[in-house]
Amino acid sequence: MGILSSMYTGVTGMTGQGEALSIYGDNIANANTNGFKVSRPEFSDVVAKSLKGVLGGNQIGRGTKLSAVNPVFSQGSLIQTESATDLAISGDGFFVVEGQDGRSFSRAGAFHFDKDGKLINADNYKVQGFVADSDGKITSKMGAISVDRTVVDAKPTKTTELFMNLDLRADKILKFDPTKPEKTSHFATGATVYDTAGTPRVVTLYFNKTDDGKWEWRAMAKGEEVKNGKPGEMVEQAKGSLVFDSDGRLMEQKIDKSAFNFVGSTKADQKIEFNFGKSKKEGGDGLSVTQFGTGSEAYKTTQDGYTAGTLAGLSFNDDGVLAAIYTNGQNINIAQVAIGKFENSEGLFKVGKNLFRESRNSGQATIGAPQSGGRGSVLAKSLESSTTDIANEFINLMTAQRNFQANSKVISVADDMMQDVLNLKRN
Repeated sequence: MGILSSMYTGVTGMTGQGEALSIYGDNIANANTNGFKVSRPEFSDVVAKSLKGVLGGNQIGRGTKLSAVNPVFSQGSLIQTESATDLAISGDGFFVVEGQDGRSFSRAGAFHFDKDGKLINADNYKVQGFVADSDGKITSKMGAISVDRTVVDAKPTKTTELFMNLDLRADKILKFDPTKPEKTSHFATGATVYDTAGTPRVVTLYFNKTDDGKWEWRAMAKGEEVKNGKPGEMVEQAKGSLVFDSDGRLMEQKIDKSAFNFVGSTKADQKIEFNFGKSKKEGGDGLSVTQFGTGSEAYKTTQDGYTAGTLAGLSFNDDGVLAAIYTNGQNINIAQVAIGKFENSEGLFKVGKNLFRESRNSGQATIGAPQSGGRGSVLAKSLESSTTDIANEFINLMTAQRNFQANSKVISVADDMMQDVLNLKRN
């Protein structure tokens, strides 16, 4: 009977709107959940009776059903925080985390380090990334982000690079005397280097013009800091020459010897290369060290050594790279956060705890570095807020309530009609 079936039609409407209320309630409940994405109900009609069969037309609907509950992966607002391990994704992608139950994905980036130096979330899932090698270069090897190097070993100086000008007008007949280096050189400048034990040593470089466009240099150390040296005397440890063209640019550089023997060093004959920039002979512009008609002056000196240091802090940059900061001033990359991307993010399976899992509908994750392959960027000291809009959800609640009431009226009217039918016999 049509009256009875209309009651069941009203029931489907009430059931569907009740489920919608649960969805909107869940959105509101997670208004302060970092990385939460609102869901929306999607309904479809139900057709159970056709008066003309396969010919179509004159079909009577039998209500509605909840066909899907789809998350809406819109970008949440990014909130600045004070925690160095808070991360947010701006754009597409998910953080990759590993737990006892396997791999999951999340947009919530409130991370911290545990007692073992592992980067984890609030539920002890380990954050995955691309691990750096011993030199701090990010590799393609993926694993848990972990700070294992609380102490960084000393690194002896291998290369010292100088940027300077040597005065073209210098007298070329000055002969160098190692016992009076200051008085018998045209120019001198100091450079700090590190021996094989990580001890800083000050080396003085003396420059002498030997001919037009030609200079000799000597790197000398204090006698008391060199094996078999005498206190108060300077001992030559390295020597070389420079040749300039008529434009004052460095044409060629040469090292004749380099053998440093510092007291307390763990290795004899430490070789230090003194580099004066890329000369024209080497394919450079020859402008790191020049010979112009201005006073001799050193602009900058750099070298690649350092003393041992202990961990002083950690920080992420906006490329998702975690760097360890040590007391010796060194910043060494540890790992880069991995980002997983899906062809169909809406098809992911929610497992709670701000986590998603792969499903047949989502497809497999393609994992890579931030800002590559369509993946979003990672922002440090930031969190992505929930996408819940309270005002919008309240409107949805009121709409669902009205629809629920309207469907209840269908049942109420059908019940009144059934009562009229039952009263026919009495009359």
